[in-house]
Amino acid sequence: MSKFPSVDEFHEMLNDISDEIPQDFFKELHGGVVLLERSKKHTHSKPGQPLYVMGQYRRDQMGRQIFIYYGSFRQVYRGLSRAKLYEKVKDVLFHEFTHHLESLAGERGLEKDDEERMRKYLNR
Repeated sequence: MSKFPSVDEFHEMLNDISDEIPQDFFKELHGGVVLLERSKKHTHSKPGQPLYVMGQYRRDQMGRQIFIYYGSFRQVYRGLSRAKLYEKVKDVLFHEFTHHLESLAGERGLEKDDEERMRKYLNR
């Protein structure tokens, strides 16, 4: 079983992935990408079937930013190889950037997909 990276190692991984993203995608992302050490359960998480939030795109009076929850990754992906964890983090970061770009364009496609996935989770 692979040892889960420290928060500093995870942050370095997140920075490496961020470097792969074109600078234009960061336009109007006022707060940037923020790594939070804590885990976060979704407000509709069911007992016995926890639903952790890995990343979150937020747009409010403070501007736009992306949060990545280190603790959630540690809870869900403990034991995953570094290479596979890197891909999971990359998927989540790209997902949140898609929310950002859609928000700038006035689109809601991914938001609707997320809502549908939540409906399926709640109906299990």
